Amino acid sequence: MNKKRRVIRGVVVSDKMNKTVVVATTRLKEHPKYRKRYKVTKRYKAHDEKNEFKVGDAVVIRETKPISKDKRWVVVEVVRKLPSDQEEEK
Repeated sequence: MNKKRRVIRGVVVSDKMNKTVVVATTRLKEHPKYRKRYKVTKRYKAHDEKNEFKVGDAVVIRETKPISKDKRWVVVEVVRKLPSDQEEEK
């Protein structure tokens, strides 16, 4: 049986852990009474086996079986790589 797994696009906001990246996704939500739209950001921990993704990369993550306490996502592909000359200076 092949389950349909959720797929989400987001941006890598942290790559400090080994084999893990934190991916932030933003969506617009509407207030039920006042109808104002506002941004809601959610962060997911995703598995990155080769430590190849860096902060600023736009990636696609897919739901998978639990890998650890917090990790239930795996990075499937990169949508847009951040050029190496634009990486953040630390």
